[in-house]
Amino acid sequence: MDTLLKSFALISDPQTLGVMLLAAMFGLFVGAIPGLTATMATALLIPFTFFMDPVPAIAAIVATVATAIFAGDIPGALLRIPGTPASAAYCDETYAMTKKGLAQRALGIALVTSVIGGLTGSILLSLSAPRLAEFAIQFSSFEYFWLASLGLSCAVIISTGSTLKGFVSLLIGLFIATVGIDGTAGYPRFTFGSVELMGGVSFIPAMIGMFAISEVLRYVASNRTVIDIPQQIEGSVFKGLGAILKKYKFNVLRGSSIGAVVGVLPGAGADIAAWISYAIAKKRSKEPEKFGTGHPEGLVDAGAANNASLAGAWVPAIVFGIPGDSITAIVIGVLYMKGMNPGPMVFVMNPELIYAVFMAFFLANLALLPLGFAAIKLSRHVLRVPRRVLMPIILVFSMVGAFAINNTVFGITIMLALGIIAYLMEENGFPVAPAILGIVLGNMIEDNFMASMIKADGDLLGFFSRPIAATLGIMTLALWLAPLVTMLLRRRARRR
Repeated sequence: MDTLLKSFALISDPQTLGVMLLAAMFGLFVGAIPGLTATMATALLIPFTFFMDPVPAIAAIVATVATAIFAGDIPGALLRIPGTPASAAYCDETYAMTKKGLAQRALGIALVTSVIGGLTGSILLSLSAPRLAEFAIQFSSFEYFWLASLGLSCAVIISTGSTLKGFVSLLIGLFIATVGIDGTAGYPRFTFGSVELMGGVSFIPAMIGMFAISEVLRYVASNRTVIDIPQQIEGSVFKGLGAILKKYKFNVLRGSSIGAVVGVLPGAGADIAAWISYAIAKKRSKEPEKFGTGHPEGLVDAGAANNASLAGAWVPAIVFGIPGDSITAIVIGVLYMKGMNPGPMVFVMNPELIYAVFMAFFLANLALLPLGFAAIKLSRHVLRVPRRVLMPIILVFSMVGAFAINNTVFGITIMLALGIIAYLMEENGFPVAPAILGIVLGNMIEDNFMASMIKADGDLLGFFSRPIAATLGIMTLALWLAPLVTMLLRRRARRR
């Protein structure tokens, strides 16, 4: 009890609360700008943490990330440009709601589910950090291969329209992910002699291009006619939200749980949690045909998942010093810098500091509700800006975001090239979302497959040699074979 009281005193210090408030507003600003991710927001914050005590420094990072992940939903809903990769999974869904005049409802759902998911992840972090970390540490390359394969299966589930076109889109994304130096053999692939391409195609410029630039090209190709988005959007952020949350209360719980568990797995992160949750929501829905048309069900699942995963990613970081994602990789450096060396002993040596960090998660997610509400009310004015003015601004922000990843003009080239490809794909009925997912998971599935084959000495049965790997493998294969079995059963029933 003494430890908890000391932790509460640390986190309730006026200086700490003030730092968290400023950091939260900074996170909202960065997250709302396409290309400037939560990871970048964290990196930009690090120089300021040099001059802070341990608790305010870590609390500032927690507040920044929590608000930045939600803020990415704002340009996604209003302009079909996800502010952060975690918003890409359901960007089309929220944009479809905006075209119906329901932008405020879409952002209201995203805000409230983000808060619920974030609080759920915080509870999971504070109550079961050591046990969850022990589970996560058991994952080897075999388990990660099957997890990535399961994620790729989401591509077909989330795609709207033709399943074949969704599969082709996925293959395009996987091909883009192979560009660069082969991680196993060290051989350059599809680089065409370009030094810049040896590092591969960066995900952020690719995402900005396939969403933002394709939208700009669509506007230009429309002969500058007005895009069919209502200028009068729903007035209240929380109008009708109670009924939606009541109807989909199980979805909120499921999305939060999936997000927290995926977050614990090193290297997964909020974006993969959102993709998986959205795909499962569509698969389990009674109305899957409504997904992609402005249906809130998938948004409830994915919105809760991406914020829940944030706290989960801190579990292996704090307990074992293994980064759960790119953000916690930065955080581990700050922990060492502040004398809070990650590992099991941190709970013995600095328990009050660790519990103060847990409390910071709760405070950050609670603060997200009023701050997110204010951000939504301000953002509604974006739709009132004439499109001929808005589109050049989007183009400029997109170029800044693509350049800022590696501080190179080549990022802008990647953005423009993939923007043209995405525009041509959508004009011919090929969905973009599976291609994005292919780029996200391509390297993960290849690296873990090659590592597993080396471990198993080329024996494919090695992928089923471990209990967790076997379970994930059977689940994945069952998901792949289910459509084929269903088709065969239907043919047999027709013959009878």
